[in-house]
Amino acid sequence: MEFSVKSGSPEKQRSACIVVGVFEPRRLSAIAEQLDEISEGYISNLLRRGDLEGKSGQMLLLHHVPNILSERVLLVGCGKERELDERQYRQIISKTISTLNETGSMEAVCFLSELHVKGRDTYWKVRQAIEATQDCLYSFNSLKTRKEEPRRPLRKIVFNVPTRRELPIGERAINHALAIAKGITSCKNVANMPPNICNPAYLAEQAQMLDSNYDNVSTKIVNEEEMAELGMGSYLAVGRGSVNESLMSIIKYDGAGDDSKPLVLVGKGLTFDSGGISLKPGAGMDEMKYDMGGAAGVLGAMHALAELALPINVIGILAGCENMPSSNAYRPGDILTTMSGQTVEVLNTDAEGRLVLCDALTYVERFDPELVIDVATLTGACVVALGGHATALFSSHNPLAHELLNASEQSGDRAWRMPLWDDYQDQLESPFADFTNLGGKEAGAITAACFLSRFTKKYNWAHLDIAGTAWRGGKNKGSTGRPVSMLTQFLLNRSGAEQGE
Repeated sequence: MEFSVKSGSPEKQRSACIVVGVFEPRRLSAIAEQLDEISEGYISNLLRRGDLEGKSGQMLLLHHVPNILSERVLLVGCGKERELDERQYRQIISKTISTLNETGSMEAVCFLSELHVKGRDTYWKVRQAIEATQDCLYSFNSLKTRKEEPRRPLRKIVFNVPTRRELPIGERAINHALAIAKGITSCKNVANMPPNICNPAYLAEQAQMLDSNYDNVSTKIVNEEEMAELGMGSYLAVGRGSVNESLMSIIKYDGAGDDSKPLVLVGKGLTFDSGGISLKPGAGMDEMKYDMGGAAGVLGAMHALAELALPINVIGILAGCENMPSSNAYRPGDILTTMSGQTVEVLNTDAEGRLVLCDALTYVERFDPELVIDVATLTGACVVALGGHATALFSSHNPLAHELLNASEQSGDRAWRMPLWDDYQDQLESPFADFTNLGGKEAGAITAACFLSRFTKKYNWAHLDIAGTAWRGGKNKGSTGRPVSMLTQFLLNRSGAEQGE
């Protein structure tokens, strides 16, 4: 897919299709008014006849509009002008791209990027439009023997900006959006892969591919033998029931060119989570291949980072593991010694992600990090609390939490801060070990974060629980690619890269 920006009048566009907005009730946008004037009232006459009301998402494709050079004009309903917000804008773009892809228009000039969206500028509108376009056109069909493709798919789209002065801003938005979209696609492809293919070794291969493709990326793989030498007893216990070896992939991105402290991203990589001895219910268990969504998100963010070539040092950790029941699997009642030396009583083997992450969070101390962010599909309780709309954010460091919340708002990949009070720590008390791996039925997402916090005392830390946002379930199940956009925005902000906002 090819993207570009230009600044021009609609009547001068010679394209397969021009895309313009219509507001409710039957109100032409400024660009649509220009087309209407050139076509001698052709468009307004159609609206008076009731062909389009302007409700959000309505589409009307016109052919051979009088005095218009382009073959087609697509009128897009944008709802009420004063109510056009970020969410509605992205939905409109997605619906527009789906429609264009079915019309046979292989290219289009889109004027929706000139619409007024509350509090958003050209950079945001162009970048969001491209991210929404790539998301809309994404499909995972590499394992299908019969692939259904549009006969004449959309291949090129030009976003119009109001003035020539905004062309550099639009071009910067394209560069950022394409890098982020590559990262999101990388995340989706890995997460959607079935668990018989995507195991910890496959995750390691994806990390090594980044090493091969980018000069400033290097990768190291930590195997079970090395984990045992390091004393990572908790991590090793979780993978003990699987024939697939646990592997932790360390991806180092050296963009600063000096020895400045790295930012560290740690992703939970449970390539399949059966629940272990505490076996999950059978219904929907196929979706537990997405329990490596945190690792997929970190991989995607590292891919986007390498594309952007930002001047910072970042380390991405993919904590690959598989949780299976077997005669060798760890059990409820076991007491594990973590890499930190702290002991954990296992109450439920399905609370395994925190047991993998705690050792990974101890391991990263060796990098003397400026900060650490872990990303994990950690708890069903998080889905109950926030649904599929917001990622849960926990942090022991207020400035870091505020940075992440700001990045989530900028990117549209939203997060919501949850409490991390000491009051909840009591739920982890154990009579036999330092603490348990389960805090009971109440506040499950919070007690899981409290568990992780016990291993992060030596650096500034944040935890993102993406259990509700990493994938969609049901008939149209699939990875969402979140939180790649938020993480990349955070790295953009950290690097001081000009945003154009």
